[in-house]
Amino acid sequence: MSRPYTPTLDRVVLPEDLKGLSDSALKTLADELRDEVISVVSETGGHLGSSLGVVELTVAIHAVFNTPVDKLIFDVGHQCYPHKILTGRRAEMRTLRQGGGLSGFTKRSESGYDPFGAAHSSTSISAALGFAVGRDMGQPTGDAIAVIGDGAITAGMAYEAMNAAGHLGKRLFVILNDNDMSIAPPVGALNTYLNGLSAAAPFATLRSMAEGFEAALPGPLREGAKRARQLMAGTPEGATLFEALGMTYIGPVDGHDMPSLLGCLRAAKTRATGPVLIHVVTVKGKGYAPAEAAADKYHGVAKFDVITGAQAKAKANAPAYTNVFGQALTDAAARDGRIVAVTAAMPSGTGLDIMARQFPARVFDVGIAEQHGVTFAAGMAASGLKPFVAIYSTFLQRGYDQIVHDVALQGLPVRFAIDRAGLVGADGATHAGAFDVGYLANLPGFVVMAPGDEAELVHMVATAAEYDEGPISFRYPRGEGVGTQMPERGTPIEIGRGRVVREGAHVALMSFGAHLHECLLAAESLAAEGLTVTVADARFAKPLDHDLIAQLARHHEAIITVEQGAGGGFGAQVLEYMANSGGLDHGLKLRTLTLPDRFIDHASPAAMYADAGLDAAHIIRAVRAVRSPAVRALRA
Repeated sequence: MSRPYTPTLDRVVLPEDLKGLSDSALKTLADELRDEVISVVSETGGHLGSSLGVVELTVAIHAVFNTPVDKLIFDVGHQCYPHKILTGRRAEMRTLRQGGGLSGFTKRSESGYDPFGAAHSSTSISAALGFAVGRDMGQPTGDAIAVIGDGAITAGMAYEAMNAAGHLGKRLFVILNDNDMSIAPPVGALNTYLNGLSAAAPFATLRSMAEGFEAALPGPLREGAKRARQLMAGTPEGATLFEALGMTYIGPVDGHDMPSLLGCLRAAKTRATGPVLIHVVTVKGKGYAPAEAAADKYHGVAKFDVITGAQAKAKANAPAYTNVFGQALTDAAARDGRIVAVTAAMPSGTGLDIMARQFPARVFDVGIAEQHGVTFAAGMAASGLKPFVAIYSTFLQRGYDQIVHDVALQGLPVRFAIDRAGLVGADGATHAGAFDVGYLANLPGFVVMAPGDEAELVHMVATAAEYDEGPISFRYPRGEGVGTQMPERGTPIEIGRGRVVREGAHVALMSFGAHLHECLLAAESLAAEGLTVTVADARFAKPLDHDLIAQLARHHEAIITVEQGAGGGFGAQVLEYMANSGGLDHGLKLRTLTLPDRFIDHASPAAMYADAGLDAAHIIRAVRAVRSPAVRALRA
């Protein structure tokens, strides 16, 4: 009597269980693993296409190397779902990206198989080199393997790391996952170069590819192309760019051919003495037809039907801030030919795809290169153009030196449209827009704005377009607005001028940004208790509206500032002004509500703000506390 069939995946709990499997069994495991990833993400949503593209690669790495002693580092980290399933977390996968559940990225505190957390790009090679140095200095770690995508490798940090690895000569493995598709199609000369390598036969050299191209050119052009190739390659022999950086290059290798992958990794592991780059060509969304057919390869999806691929979309009650920005900027660009826009590999994520459809020559996608994008915009501003740099708050951190040195120091009128301000939900702490107010408001000459609702965002786009005295920024959250009446056209706001949106007598809530709605909800609830609250929309963290602050201080016993950001931001600006101007000398109570001094783990945005003490219920508590007899006695 034959025994019932047990799926290969059911026999794998940890990577060590792969060691006894045949190569054909590993191929079967990969097929089952792909189905498992599709099933999981159909229930949770998340980064599907990137994870499907590395199924075979993940199986092969864990089969050949000895994790967690060997350190496997994913870059960006959003392709780690197969890795999580193979490293003891299969039973928890349906908690992915939910409050209290698994992170959507690698996370050191979650598993010993995640040696280095990631969610921003281009960090893996630097980290892997750090592990390699630790190993060679006697630390208990084995080989280091960095898996980096073709989009992530466009960032300068990756080349700094490869240059250092080549110089040090340390044994480490960099696996370039080349799927010709980051979130948006990769851009730039490097993408063209990688596409050329990918199109060549496996293990072909750049020289044969380039010489074949040159041979088809007319004589004068042929010699020019040859000289250009030699200059790019760094050697007359035509070594690859990676070899010129001191790395042994292997590839391209079919990333979905298990025998080829296993053979390549085994040979590299056996023979490598220094840094090795293995160029693996994959298909994003591989094995799931709806993902392979989609323009974005199902990079990030909501819950979906496995059979049809149809995603469940929540009905929007109001326009999304991102779309409001994109349309407002497009309308402004139609009126002003000097307006241009810059994005760092996120045209649809920032709403700039709207402008790109109408003015493609005026929207510049620089790839994952925020530093270059900021300075590029500074150059355009210096030329007389009106650049808008649209980058998520969390990613703008990567260009901070350029903001300071190339924009603020020179007083150049670069406009920063900062999406994903505040807490963003399922992507968690790595993607929170917590710090931009603090790191911009301390720069001389910088204007820092935040709209209280989507209508105010339209006005702030108009304000930024007209402002030419220096750098200016405006931040807004992910998701839909509050349903306010939208203007037909934006009207510039007077710089440094806030507004009162609700009159009260006891306490003033001074909101900076999109938590204005929570303040109004709190004021409504407090009014039922007989406690009237003024709600002001500050609009500006810099310059502050001193007249508005003075008015609130004269007519209220306390002011509470509220913002969707970390300490050191808007509230700190108000505190410093009031302390230095003597505004606190006459018994006025001033409190600040900010994100707490800790990172907030992924959950729904509402749950995250409740955890942070920044929802309407906590605002109500703060108002009650500032008026309590105990507080009054303490302050007497």
